[in-house]
Amino acid sequence: MVADDTSNALGQLKLSPLDEKTWPAECDNDLKTGKECSPEIVDPPSDLKWDDPYYDIARRQIVEVAGDDNFGRKVIVFSACRMPPSYQLDHSLLLKYLKHTLDKYVESDYSVVYFHYGLNSQNKPSFAWLVEAYKEFDRKYKKNIKALYIVHPTRLIKAFLVVFKPIISMKFGRKILYVNHLGELEQYLKCERMVIPTCVKRFDERFQSVQKSMPPVPAKNLPNQQFGISLPELREKDPDHKVIPLVMEQTAIYIKRNGLNKEGIFRRSANMYLVKEVLQKYNNGVPVDFKAYNDVHLAAVMFKTFLRELPEPLLTYSLYNQVISFGKVAESKQIETIAEMIQTLPQDNYAVLHYLVVLLGLIADNSDLNKMTASNLALVFGPALLWAKDSAISLNAINPINHFTQLLFENYTEIFPAK
Repeated sequence: MVADDTSNALGQLKLSPLDEKTWPAECDNDLKTGKECSPEIVDPPSDLKWDDPYYDIARRQIVEVAGDDNFGRKVIVFSACRMPPSYQLDHSLLLKYLKHTLDKYVESDYSVVYFHYGLNSQNKPSFAWLVEAYKEFDRKYKKNIKALYIVHPTRLIKAFLVVFKPIISMKFGRKILYVNHLGELEQYLKCERMVIPTCVKRFDERFQSVQKSMPPVPAKNLPNQQFGISLPELREKDPDHKVIPLVMEQTAIYIKRNGLNKEGIFRRSANMYLVKEVLQKYNNGVPVDFKAYNDVHLAAVMFKTFLRELPEPLLTYSLYNQVISFGKVAESKQIETIAEMIQTLPQDNYAVLHYLVVLLGLIADNSDLNKMTASNLALVFGPALLWAKDSAISLNAINPINHFTQLLFENYTEIFPAK
């Protein structure tokens, strides 16, 4: 019924050129103001300088980077509830900042999560700005975006698609996914590792309580489970008590044989259905033959997915604060400090990390062909190697993690003493 009402209400919009259109008046009910929709105020990132050209936008944290989704793609988050009233926000600068943020990741596959809750009649951008924004994001930005998750969609979003239909390509349209609540979003990424605005979480709780949905039944580990299991447990389960987990060993072997020269290795995503299929095979003890799939990017995604699914990050929670504050270490002492930090890791973590950096060293040695330098590999692997316990990774934590990871990759022969 809602969809029909929306289509009927918007029929008149098709009579005028797109550039002359305005927001549909029929959507005003979706944009009612109130205390619950007041802009969420957050503290500016600790590393944000007041003279940064994007300071006024960045301090509001409307746009953030939130690690990877379940398919190895970088996630960019846009939170409508953090947008102030339009008269307080320079929308042209917001558009530039959004492009500035995306420019760091558009060469890789990426996803966007848009939290729609909190958009209201005071902070909504003009329709002309939306048209301008869509035109600004050319093929460079649209080519590698693999999914646009619209969380808590309303009639307003459906109205957008009707109005924008003449200029949205069918291919891009298939990338748009409606997500009714955070429980559904969990199918695609780990919500606990994202910075989700408090008001969005509260709204989601109310929404789900109204739906009266049954609480999910916790999944039990399967006898041959490989993903989401601790390293010591995997070693004990292995018939030969191998320290390097089965998934990492098999994917690494395939990558060494077929992916060292593959452009974008570890940066590109794979078919999401195949990712799920291979994950289920591993967890059910079914042999996986990557030759049959003939896609080295699939093996690379499974390698990264294994690391992200560990109950505790490979670099461990105990090193988190040291890594975040690593920038305070004198440059002349940084390699020595990393080596000392790595030596404190549990034996299994140390061995697996060593195995990882040796593989990535081979990748970086071929960066003239695969375009994956130590810096690019750090962008990909940083959030998969370390995250905070019981809290989401924030944008001001990603840069220190990536910096630490890059130094680790570039200097691993010094950090890990030769046997």
